[in-house]
Amino acid sequence: MTLPTLKPRLATLATNRVAVMQPGSWRTSGMTSAKRGYGHKWRAARQAYLREHPLCVMCQADGHVTAATVVDHIVAHRGDQALFWDRSNWQSLCATHHSRDKQREEQGNADKARA
Repeated sequence: MTLPTLKPRLATLATNRVAVMQPGSWRTSGMTSAKRGYGHKWRAARQAYLREHPLCVMCQADGHVTAATVVDHIVAHRGDQALFWDRSNWQSLCATHHSRDKQREEQGNADKARA
């Protein structure tokens, strides 16, 4: 005896990605990350900065101690190399704060700029 095959009850999800970057962003220019400044020189500078500033500044502000894994640009540089390399514009963040909270903050600033 064979069992009948059931038809899928869930709709197939679209596999195309939702555009989260604003049109005209320097990130959508088709340039590689190395051409945007994230090459060997950046990786070395990032490692040195994380050695000097090993804790996530947002976690510290919340009273937590978490190792930082990302060097974030406080003010988005948008391809401005002077701002990109300005160490006073860098902060150490954990991956969660960089991927979640910082992105929300930047999106909120973009929404305000459009209003």
